[in-house]
Amino acid sequence: MKKILSLVLITLLSVSLLAACGKETSDSNSIIIGVSPNPHEDIVEVIIDDLEEEGIEVELKTFNDYKTPNIALDDGEIDANFFQHEPYLDDFVENEGVDLVSLGGIHIEPMAVYSSRLDSFDDIEDGSEIAIPNDTVNGGRALILLENHGLIKLDEDVGLEATENDIVDNPKDITFTTLEAAIIPNSLDDVDAAVINGNYALEADLNPVGDGLIIEDSDSPYANILAVRAGEEDEDKFTKLLEALQSDKIKDYIENEYNGAIVPAF
Repeated sequence: MKKILSLVLITLLSVSLLAACGKETSDSNSIIIGVSPNPHEDIVEVIIDDLEEEGIEVELKTFNDYKTPNIALDDGEIDANFFQHEPYLDDFVENEGVDLVSLGGIHIEPMAVYSSRLDSFDDIEDGSEIAIPNDTVNGGRALILLENHGLIKLDEDVGLEATENDIVDNPKDITFTTLEAAIIPNSLDDVDAAVINGNYALEADLNPVGDGLIIEDSDSPYANILAVRAGEEDEDKFTKLLEALQSDKIKDYIENEYNGAIVPAF
């Protein structure tokens, strides 16, 4: 009987420790940050040494999609992430039930329309096929960009989460093909045009300023943010991380490195 009780206690203790480890990724002097490869990883690398001088050790974990970094943050596999804009985070929190918050904006990656077949946005013909991201927020962002340049008209009440069903006027009878945002650059030759997120455009050596047929305005609400778990936003290490990412050093780096492909949001 004592052996059975001992086994039960050991099992319960092990489960408790595992649960604790799942939500406690690092000590107060270290941060594991989930990032997209470019530009987020490159931006954070600029200030790693500065944070180390303040006693904070930073470890980067790279993700190649838009969903996993938020799940990893909520599960405690990482301490913060830097890859998404706030409308995407808000939508993810609402639909996935995670408890994550934004600490502040770092930069804007202007979304643009690209084409390997056309030289001008005005060259889009009747019946053309345009690829857009398949997630609600970035798909809506793409459609709003196209509406702002007169290609379509959306229901005026739709807000930021427009879908093809919210198109009320499509005079050129455009076909919209929804694809995972990450693979759209590789599908550029298969469609007449494509709306591509800034980070994936950069990975494909596309610059929205030089290569885009049209580009988002500078007043875009889609600033990329630093996110953490709710309740941890006032921790000193995250305050210092945000300050470093919103520093003049980062602003100068963004302006000098990306030639308008991304712009500071602070």
